[in-house]
Amino acid sequence: MQVWKDYQEQHKDRFLNELLDLLRIPSVSAKSEHKADMLHCANEVKARLLEAGADTVTIYPTEGHPIVYGEKIIDPSKPTVLVYGHYDVQPADPLELWNSGPFDPVIVDGKIFARGSCDDKGQFYMHVKALETFTKTNTLQTNIKFIIEGEEEIGSPNLATFVTNNKALLKADVILISDTSMLSMENPSIDIGVRGLSYIEVEVTGANRDLHSGVYGGAVANPLTILSKMIASCHDENNHITIPGFYDDVVEATPEERAKMALAPFDEAEYKTDLGIDAIWGERGFTTNERTGTRPTIEVNGMWGGYTGEGAKTVLPSKAFAKISARLVPNQSSAVITKKLLDYFTSIAPKGVTVKAAEHHGGEPYMTPIDSIAYKAASKAVLATFGKEPIPVRGGGSIPICALFEKELGLKIVFLGFGLDSDNLHSPNEKYNVFNFYKGIETIPYFHQYFAEMNT
Repeated sequence: MQVWKDYQEQHKDRFLNELLDLLRIPSVSAKSEHKADMLHCANEVKARLLEAGADTVTIYPTEGHPIVYGEKIIDPSKPTVLVYGHYDVQPADPLELWNSGPFDPVIVDGKIFARGSCDDKGQFYMHVKALETFTKTNTLQTNIKFIIEGEEEIGSPNLATFVTNNKALLKADVILISDTSMLSMENPSIDIGVRGLSYIEVEVTGANRDLHSGVYGGAVANPLTILSKMIASCHDENNHITIPGFYDDVVEATPEERAKMALAPFDEAEYKTDLGIDAIWGERGFTTNERTGTRPTIEVNGMWGGYTGEGAKTVLPSKAFAKISARLVPNQSSAVITKKLLDYFTSIAPKGVTVKAAEHHGGEPYMTPIDSIAYKAASKAVLATFGKEPIPVRGGGSIPICALFEKELGLKIVFLGFGLDSDNLHSPNEKYNVFNFYKGIETIPYFHQYFAEMNT
């Protein structure tokens, strides 16, 4: 609608500056020293929702970080859209790899560089500005509820309790999430699924203390060496996962789905150039897009032990550690896979070391039905602003709360993300294109309009 475009054009500089202010808050949920920053950020989200026209906004405390809930109810008989997002961000480490301060946002070549710019402050804030667009132009056709949490990056440990205890408050017709990516702005897409997650930590202990690597090397098991071999054993020569039963419940993509995925543009040379690699890697028999969307994986997220400081120290370490995650696909259970991972690492421990393995957190895979009214409304909204029908794709990331929402609230989820896979999520120099930010604010109102029309 022209009235939306006019309003958004008039206020776009303010929209952007408000986002930059939000990005300056180091709302890192994983680190206890940022507890005050988390509360500060929650209060800022509350203030922005009220300014945008929400009727009520409440900050709900949890055993961890607070949840922000807001709503704009125009008519209980009209469809209700529940918007989910998160204001917490990943730690910024390693700081030395950032070209600018992670919480001092800068705009370079039309890109906002800051931690949380894409994941997820920049994306959930598009919905706040879409609400403002509606209320200031008096064009809202749906009820809108917001649940913006502060623990997504640590597995949403307290969200289940909140959702279970507030089903009436969260009652809606669909859940709308912008925490995903598009193929590109030239080839818009909509994620129709996200992978699940199983995350564990492994500790290998050898001798009862660090040892001189000359005096004891070759006679005592080195925990780092043992752990490296254990991790390497998780894949065979075809990069197929070797853990017994890992693939038992995997729902294979059909030939028809693989054919549709093959239509998505993919430039392997550009992909390698962007990442600074000379070859791609993965499970034999599958394309890159299939490996990152339809296939389960195991990755080492961190590994440490021994001496890592400046200079040399010839030490045989007493302990070695690794953080390991598995991405899961439809029909795989995070509980089942977590047990398989824990059992595997403890069962293959050789003599000379002891192994402890513990779960961190997990989440289930999720698929969106593409024949639903909500998906059709999202597709039509993208068509309205991009001039192209979006390509349905499966996302490689995980949003652990999706299965929880469907189970507890009985609602389907639509992903309407505007990030790019190249936005350095969870990495130094995270970015979000200013164009994408504005495009999201432009597109989201159309979803509400079409969703309302299709439900009449």
